Amino acid sequence: MNLEVKNLSKAYGDHVVLDGFSHTFPEGRVTAIEGRSGCGKTTLLRLIAALERPDAGTIAGVPEGGIGMVFQEDRLPPQLTAADCLRSVLRNAPERDGRIGEALAALGLGGDLDKPVREFSGGMRRRVALARALLFPSKLVLLDEPFKGLDADTRHAAIRFARPLLAGRTVLLVTHDPGDAGDFDALVLRMESREK
Repeated sequence: MNLEVKNLSKAYGDHVVLDGFSHTFPEGRVTAIEGRSGCGKTTLLRLIAALERPDAGTIAGVPEGGIGMVFQEDRLPPQLTAADCLRSVLRNAPERDGRIGEALAALGLGGDLDKPVREFSGGMRRRVALARALLFPSKLVLLDEPFKGLDADTRHAAIRFARPLLAGRTVLLVTHDPGDAGDFDALVLRMESREK
């Protein structure tokens, strides 16, 4: 089922972020959402994830079973290890620990499975947050600048890791890097700022 956003509006006080926004996100495809800072990209993801309520409009087609999401901030419990962060989304998955080890190794973190994430650099935390979102068995994945802060080699490794895990899922990828759309054979939605 496609994800349908119709006439969506959201304001924070007098600041209108979205005003009658509509778009259909095709099921099973990656849509790269581009646009200047402040045009409502993150707000759109938060509304779809039901982290905020719209002032008007509807969102239909959000699949049951939860959403995999990378936020702008990493939101990792600092006391947990990298492996524990991933175990939390793979509760009863077969071969869980093997999948965790493979994921972290693919992201260059194979030697850091049992290290608390509070000891990680920002780029390391970003990779754990990405792995957590992609390993969560959801049909919908929302990615808010998932590769920010990664150097070129690490970014390429993260993209290689992500591509097969996103295949067949509905993905909204917020990005400021036009190359991301090509890397994921994505449709492109360009959001315009309401500022004149």
